[in-house]
Amino acid sequence: MKTNAVKAYGTSAPENDLAQMNIDRREVQAKDIEIEIMYCGVCHSDLHTARNDWGFTTYPAVPGHEIVGKVTRVGNEVSKLKVGDFAAVGCLVGSCGTCSSCQQDLEQYCLNGWVGTYNSTDKYLGGMTYGGYSEKIVVEEHFVLKVPENLDLAATAPLLCAGITTWSPLRHWKVGKGTRVAVVGLGGLGHMAIKLAKGLGADVTLFSRSPGKEKDAFDLGADAVVISTDDVQMEAVKGKFDLIIDTVPYVHDVNPYVGTLNINGTLVLVGYLGGLDPILNTVPLIMGRKAVAASLIGGIAETQEMLDFCGEHNIVSEIELIKIQDINHAYERMLKSDVRYRFVIDMASLKA
Repeated sequence: MKTNAVKAYGTSAPENDLAQMNIDRREVQAKDIEIEIMYCGVCHSDLHTARNDWGFTTYPAVPGHEIVGKVTRVGNEVSKLKVGDFAAVGCLVGSCGTCSSCQQDLEQYCLNGWVGTYNSTDKYLGGMTYGGYSEKIVVEEHFVLKVPENLDLAATAPLLCAGITTWSPLRHWKVGKGTRVAVVGLGGLGHMAIKLAKGLGADVTLFSRSPGKEKDAFDLGADAVVISTDDVQMEAVKGKFDLIIDTVPYVHDVNPYVGTLNINGTLVLVGYLGGLDPILNTVPLIMGRKAVAASLIGGIAETQEMLDFCGEHNIVSEIELIKIQDINHAYERMLKSDVRYRFVIDMASLKA
């Protein structure tokens, strides 16, 4: 298959900084869309992959799965978008398309293994897929999304991961007017959970471990803030919430939050991959028919639904725009939670 070399930023080893390199993109096939990448959001998964924190990175690795850009070429069987349209690509660029999950528009749970935008097997070129820290990307039409015209393009990029990761559980658990939702953690995922839950009509509370986040939370749309380390405040919301979105990306005790769930309430983990510590106490679950669940991004149809909803309600992420040359410094700042609330790379800087 014919390929084109494009500029990218990636790394060849876990201990190395990201640096400029060349990668190959396939020539556009009949059902492909080529996108000139204008903006790419920076996700914690990018950092974990670059540094092999999860133990399965294949190098060289080029991260980036919050992609917004302009269509530059389309295959002769493409009907969804045309040259010049604004388009987006999220965490998925492929799935089997035939299993029961894919048939339900749940490609993120493909039973035969979905194809990630980066660090997945590239069925076209062999090797691994490369992400959005690059000039261009070529993606099958089905996995390309339409961007509402009224949205700020740079601030739209994080919707492709942080947005859909919180939107999917909000929709699955049928959040709407009058639903009482709590969000644990005010970061890239947490601030989107607040905005989206509020947009759906929910009463929204932020759980924070320490004071100082109140103004930001209220500005984002929260109705209340509860300090989770304050026993009096936690007692006051005991049995209150229908749904809790837990966005914390590290090991933490979820038991205190379970007590704030209403009968039939659910706590959904979206931020942390790994075991629970300390062990989950099942007594309040049994006594209140409560649940602790988890959720992973969303399928393509659901992601398009989320983008359309954001277009209707003018919801985008709060971002800090950076140059690609500053990505390594941005990773260090991200580890310190020194960003409000998502870094987005201006990919024009790759051409500088």
